[in-house]
Amino acid sequence: MPNGGAVSQTRQESEAHEEQMTAPYAMRSAASRGRDHEHQPDAERTCFQRDRDRIVHSRAFRRLQYKTQVFTNDEGDHFRTRLTHTIEVSGLARVAARRLRLNEDLVECIALVHDVGHPPFGHRGEDLLATVMADHGGFEHNRQGLRLVEELEVRYPEFPGLNLTYEVREAIVKHGSPYQPERVPARFHPKEAPLLEARLVDEIDSIVYDCHDIDDGLRGGYLDLEQLQHVALWQGAWREATEASPRATPAKLIVDRSLRILMDSLLGNLVEHTEAQLRDLHIDSLAGVRAHHGPLLGVSASMAAAKHELEGWLMTNLYRHHRVNRVFHTARMVLGDLFTFYTSHPDSLPPEHAQRAEGVGLHRAVSDYIAGMTDRFAMDEHRVLFNAGPRQG
Repeated sequence: MPNGGAVSQTRQESEAHEEQMTAPYAMRSAASRGRDHEHQPDAERTCFQRDRDRIVHSRAFRRLQYKTQVFTNDEGDHFRTRLTHTIEVSGLARVAARRLRLNEDLVECIALVHDVGHPPFGHRGEDLLATVMADHGGFEHNRQGLRLVEELEVRYPEFPGLNLTYEVREAIVKHGSPYQPERVPARFHPKEAPLLEARLVDEIDSIVYDCHDIDDGLRGGYLDLEQLQHVALWQGAWREATEASPRATPAKLIVDRSLRILMDSLLGNLVEHTEAQLRDLHIDSLAGVRAHHGPLLGVSASMAAAKHELEGWLMTNLYRHHRVNRVFHTARMVLGDLFTFYTSHPDSLPPEHAQRAEGVGLHRAVSDYIAGMTDRFAMDEHRVLFNAGPRQG
């Protein structure tokens, strides 16, 4: 027998294990509100395990490989991209979910899908699309992520989208902290607070990008290590890393150890403070989570203040660095030119996008097309259209 005699676990057995191992306030696969399009349940995978596979095999997920996190694709091979960021968030979120006894599979789904709606060039690209779409329904990456998984991904002949569960799609539109019910479509019950699994991914997302942006900023020469020592949260991690390392350890390795200490500290504080919050507020059911719109999951007040100081420092010294600004001003120009060109010349849109314009309107169809581009495709498309150069590759 293959696998040393191991027998695969049925979906019902996985759901029973989930029921036994997760906390009363966690989301269970068996309690999912289901999918928009009728679909036969899988014999072995739970609904969230099935969602995970659909997300990973989607084109939108693969395109994250060439979408900006902070640094554009052509600036170096070792900077994080949207894809590597997503993988880091997914890994750490599963660790936190296990400690809090939340649904690990649901947390993984939410982490893997949370950034698929981002356009090229990160938040600067989103700002540009929000500006040009202001009179045409707007643009926001969470809403775009929902459009992708419900409409724009075409993988099945029976229905549009990926047909993900309600809970994963709800987490997409309720992503972000603090929760803003006025931005949530009525069909996702804005009065219901997000699941703890969704709130956890929001917090882990923040922890991960704080740490890896420091790493990328230092290695790329954007940040000054000596100046960073004045930030309390980093100062403590650096001191602990130095004391734990042999003499004459290279600074690069002290940085690596400091980042691990910083991430572990933030994660430990998050878990401990959340457990205390849930206990103090007597949250002992999923209904209790849904009804509570105040803070339930997060780091302590003192850690939040230290984290805020670090993020303010990064905003000044990294995200608004003149070299970063220079690249993103160029990127905004590229996306703006593409938007103007395609809305002025709709006959130049690829056929599937031109066809969609008949139903959703030209501006939305152009926005969808541009939002789905990778950084390098957008730059290449701009060069072909405006510089009359040949396409790369």
